[in-house]
Amino acid sequence: MIKHLINIQKIDSSDLNDLQIIGRQTFYETFTLENNEEDMSKYLDEKFSHKQLRKELINLNSEFYFAKIEKQIVGYLKLNFEDAQTEKNNLNGIEIERIYVLKEYHGKKVGQVIYNKALEIANSKKAHYVWLGVWEENPRAIRFYEKNGFVEFDKHVFVLGDDKQTDIMMKLKL
Repeated sequence: MIKHLINIQKIDSSDLNDLQIIGRQTFYETFTLENNEEDMSKYLDEKFSHKQLRKELINLNSEFYFAKIEKQIVGYLKLNFEDAQTEKNNLNGIEIERIYVLKEYHGKKVGQVIYNKALEIANSKKAHYVWLGVWEENPRAIRFYEKNGFVEFDKHVFVLGDDKQTDIMMKLKL
């Protein structure tokens, strides 16, 4: 089974180029069909620029991890703690800001292995819960999180380019 071959590796600023590549590719693959090219390009240029990613990588309250099969990066995880969280009223929790997997690895348990790593980290930090925002137009991700015990608790706005979208905020008590 493929999940035994998946290695989760913490990354740092020396991995900036690889993070940019996997981040841009997985975000584009996940959301390009439901969004216009102009908004997608603007978002990718802002959120996955070297400058922005470097800033996130050096933030002590954020951590990034690659999922690798052999030496190939197939996905990644971004966690936020304390004031790095996108919603500041969740200081007893940990935010899973990003779990993305290359499309060709969907359905191969990579996302589950990455998610399990996020829970392991949250438990080691004695978080009360983990939370995340998931686009209301992403039923695959919503089902994944519901299957893993998450429940909806709120909504917030996510801006993709110039398009204001709604994310469902979901939480799992630990």
